[in-house]
Amino acid sequence: MEAYVAEFVGTALLVLLGDGVVAGVLLKESKAENSGWIVITLGWGLAVAVAVYAIGSISGAHINPAVTIGLASIGAFSWADVPGYIIAQMLGAFVGACLVFLHYGPHWGVTEDAGLKLAVYSTGPAIRNPIANVISEVIGTFVLVFAVLGIGNNSGTVEGDLSAVIGTGINPLLVGLLVVGIGLSLGGTTGYAINPARDLGPRVAHAVLPIPGKGSSDWEYAWIPVVGPIVGGILGAVVWDLLGFGS
Repeated sequence: MEAYVAEFVGTALLVLLGDGVVAGVLLKESKAENSGWIVITLGWGLAVAVAVYAIGSISGAHINPAVTIGLASIGAFSWADVPGYIIAQMLGAFVGACLVFLHYGPHWGVTEDAGLKLAVYSTGPAIRNPIANVISEVIGTFVLVFAVLGIGNNSGTVEGDLSAVIGTGINPLLVGLLVVGIGLSLGGTTGYAINPARDLGPRVAHAVLPIPGKGSSDWEYAWIPVVGPIVGGILGAVVWDLLGFGS
């Protein structure tokens, strides 16, 4: 149960800080308004690092169903714990999104563009092409999981627990920098969800919260940042395992 609570808290922190930086850049009359893509990618990378530092020693800080499923697919994590982790991550992401709504309270009303309000919470494609969009999410998440396994492998083992390795020392910062790199290099196509909880939990929050002037939650697109990252996470872990880099 402690690990599930940690995943809930870690994912809530991730979304609070990650969606928070997007809100600061996009919402009207924010002091960070129009500060740009580099600020968003850096903010998300730091959000990941903070979340992993906060709970890494407790749950391994997956904070991402694609990571959880990817690790389980190569035997590095128990399948029995996968449902509990994913539920905790989804709930944490929802709560983190609700906190962003509270924090930026008056800014929602002065922001007229409904699309910007959705963009605070969920990703969307620069060019809407489902096949290309899925491929982008697969590639981005492949890089994430493959590289996270590499970071853990370069650090040795802590009682044989790869998850514990990722959450210790300088590794959380390295994972955060990895996310910055993915955002800068690969994020321009879909906004790099690379995490089903990060997208779906806040999208649900957008749908139910009393955000003034909000529009559609774009459920037609919502499956892409769920399916793409899961496929990419599995592929990243399986390819790593098949190459024998961790042996």
